[in-house]
Amino acid sequence: MGEPEKESAKTINLAERRVFSQRFKPLYDEGMGLVERAAEYLDREGRAEAKKMSRVAATLYAAESMRLTTRLMQVASWLLLQRAANSGEMTREQVAAEKAKVRLDTASAHENAPGWPELPDAFKDIVSRSLSLQAVVRRMDDEIYGGGEAEPSRRAVGNPVSAQITLLNTVFARG
Repeated sequence: MGEPEKESAKTINLAERRVFSQRFKPLYDEGMGLVERAAEYLDREGRAEAKKMSRVAATLYAAESMRLTTRLMQVASWLLLQRAANSGEMTREQVAAEKAKVRLDTASAHENAPGWPELPDAFKDIVSRSLSLQAVVRRMDDEIYGGGEAEPSRRAVGNPVSAQITLLNTVFARG
C-alpha cells in the first residue's frame, strides 16, 4: 500500500504549475483582453445596437450585459490575484483567502431565451468567449484551491460589489 501513497505524493498539479509560471501570461492576457473588448463593445457598438432591438431583446440584452460584466469582473479579479501571487506581491495563502470572495459561477441566458436570436452576433460571441474563459478559470481554481460543497453558502454572504472593490484594493495595495 506504500507505493500508491508515494505516487500520489508526487502528483503534479498542472493547473497550479501553469498559474504559478510564465505560462500564466497568455491566459491573463486573454482574460484582460476580453474585459477590454467587452467594455469597448458595450460602450460603443452595443449601445447603438441596443437601440434597434425589440423590447424583449433589449431587456434580454440589458440583463445579459450585466451578467457578462459581472462574469468578467470576477474572472479578472481571479486573474489579478493569481498574477499577484505569481509575481510575489501576495503569498498563496493570501490569495487563497482573498479569492474566496471571487465567484466563478455567473450563468448566462440560454440560446432559446426569448429575444436571443435578435442579439448581435458580436455580443453573443463575447458572451460565449466569457463563458469559456470562466469555465477554464473555474477548473483551474478547483484544481489549485479545491472546490467544495461549502463554497456556495460561503459565497452567498455579503455585497458582491463591495467584495470586488475590497478585492481589487487588496490586489493593488502596495505596503
